[in-house]
Amino acid sequence: MRLGLMLGYWGRGPDPRHLELARQAERLGYHSVWTSESWGSDAFTPLAWIAAHTERILLGTAVAQMAARSPAATAMQALTLDHLSGGRMLLGLGLSGPQVVEGWYGRPFPESPLTATREYVDVVRQVLRRQAPVTLDGRYHPLPYTGPGATGLGKPLRSVTHPLRPDLPVLLGAEGPRNVAQTARIADGWLPLYWSPLNTGLHAAALAGVAEGFMVAPLAQARLCADIAQGLRPVKTMLAFYIGGMGHAARNFHADLMARMGFEVAARRIQRLFAAGRREEAVAAVPDAFADEISLVGPRGRIAERLELWRKGPVTDLLVTVPDEGTLRVLAELNS
Repeated sequence: MRLGLMLGYWGRGPDPRHLELARQAERLGYHSVWTSESWGSDAFTPLAWIAAHTERILLGTAVAQMAARSPAATAMQALTLDHLSGGRMLLGLGLSGPQVVEGWYGRPFPESPLTATREYVDVVRQVLRRQAPVTLDGRYHPLPYTGPGATGLGKPLRSVTHPLRPDLPVLLGAEGPRNVAQTARIADGWLPLYWSPLNTGLHAAALAGVAEGFMVAPLAQARLCADIAQGLRPVKTMLAFYIGGMGHAARNFHADLMARMGFEVAARRIQRLFAAGRREEAVAAVPDAFADEISLVGPRGRIAERLELWRKGPVTDLLVTVPDEGTLRVLAELNS
């Protein structure tokens, strides 16, 4: 199992620790470093900055929002960064939910998310392979566009830039069972948001037939600390926000995933509390057991024991969010 450093997205502004964490991760032998985006800082620009200050570590988006860019534009950014970094790009994509897609990106949420995702990946791969002008008779991403308002002058085009790697890896963030199953068929890897090494059977069927080299790269917060309850606090805060605040009460993919993992009652209570503005209570309502399952928190010995559980399953890459270089170093030592 390889280690990746997950930097996420910015809050008030760029975190001055991120660049040094990325450089330290490279020195410690981490395989990859990842950024993400929601409705603020973008995922690609920080990776370009990190690429300029590193030499070997792979650079991934986990995830770049599909609603933020057309598939051709996303492919352009990926192939550009792949060239600038010397072939280190990993393109992680995600659809997000209706509140973000319609509320921030101003696009209709697709009636068939699976079809929209499949078409998006198809266009990205056509651009990267550059075997012919890009065309797609698609429902959501047709090329050339011939729908309402079209001039009729659009023509199939092939990238003027030759991609460095036609097989640049494409990974997908997926939560629902059908979405995970499709990801196993059409992508080079899967980026699970929550992963429990105690519940690996949840997706066993979908992952049974994946191709050799398929990446299973879950995200996990890690913290070396003596007080486990205190160490779990940031995990619970994150979970309360995602489960309670990132999605409508009637359509929240994160809450639905938590329910499928055996914590439905808690998930619905977190949603109700968060929606009522009782955020501290929502954080407190996150079960310690759930927060602990999906993270690596505690003293060195405890983290070592739990890391063994992650290694026994299908995970190929563990993408960790860490608060300091000490935790970063300990994880590298334990995983060596």
